[in-house]
Amino acid sequence: MEHELGTPALRFEREGSIAWCVIDRPAARNALTPAMYYGIKRAVHVVNSDPDLAALIITGTGDVFIPGGDLGQQVSDKWADVFAPGGDLGGRSEAGESWPEAAGSDILPFLAVRDSRAPVVAAVNGLCQGGGLLIAMMADIAVASDRATFRVPELLRGIPDATYAAILPAHVGVAVARDLMLSARRLDAAEAVRIGLISRLVPHDELRAAALGATKEILQTAPDARLHFKRMLNEHYTAIDYPTMFWALEHSPEPREGMQAFMEKRQPNWIPDDI
Repeated sequence: MEHELGTPALRFEREGSIAWCVIDRPAARNALTPAMYYGIKRAVHVVNSDPDLAALIITGTGDVFIPGGDLGQQVSDKWADVFAPGGDLGGRSEAGESWPEAAGSDILPFLAVRDSRAPVVAAVNGLCQGGGLLIAMMADIAVASDRATFRVPELLRGIPDATYAAILPAHVGVAVARDLMLSARRLDAAEAVRIGLISRLVPHDELRAAALGATKEILQTAPDARLHFKRMLNEHYTAIDYPTMFWALEHSPEPREGMQAFMEKRQPNWIPDDI
């Protein structure tokens, strides 16, 4: 069975001129497979190429928005190939998934979300971390439920995440970015709004209406002028050093150890014994 976004774990729903991309993989707590990463990127492209669609809202199901990538896939002998250029996308995936022959940053949706001509709004319904938080930050507006929580856990897994290094300081400043990355601490939605990680906070039961409202507000603005403004605004982000990140994923022992430790529910071997 073919799916509009290449995976049964993503639903593409149309509500008039507004589309919804719903992450719906409850068995894995909405963890993203490679096809799901690419499917979110595909959703952005669908909205931008369909004259009947004007905007996209990305949201999750249950109490999870997006926790990041599926570490269960990436811990195999070919785990690095999920993101490393030139490898096959081995490991666990959902039945019925499909994606083009792409690897590395070509799979990732973050720049597509950031640069989209059509407005993209994130409706953050719950747990939001890793790639999920990157999507929320790259969206034009992120509206969070008061039940949402946030975290930047990449360094806990040994991953020097290049996208976070490029965009997080622009949102929260260097000192807070350093704090969030190096401590990997959790924060609630109120703190996320206060430090500028995201922009809006609403009661959980009002999230859908608030996301639709934010989308309709953006659609009041002129498309060409809006796109030029976004381009100028995006210059506040620095260049994304993907070569360093992908080199580490392929050659450093730390990502392998970090992911293995996560799967085995133990501390990675770089943590001192008395910590």
